[in-house]
Amino acid sequence: MITVLFFAQTKELVGTDKLELTGDYATAEQIREELSKKEGKWDLALEKGKLLVAINQTISSLDSAVADGDEIAFFPPVTGG
Repeated sequence: MITVLFFAQTKELVGTDKLELTGDYATAEQIREELSKKEGKWDLALEKGKLLVAINQTISSLDSAVADGDEIAFFPPVTGG
């Protein structure tokens, strides 16, 4: 099982802060693609190019490998001022 966490605007758009996935996913991108097909604002929340990902609390690329037991977090880029 892979735990997927959502933060900030991403969480607001999908309406949840966490879900658990079972299945065979090789990369974070495969998870993003699958979840973006869900009804509602999932496609907007998980729009490629406007999203950061962390795997097991380490900032990673969407092409990074994932494995059973991993924690994946999706969140928008953070800016400061």
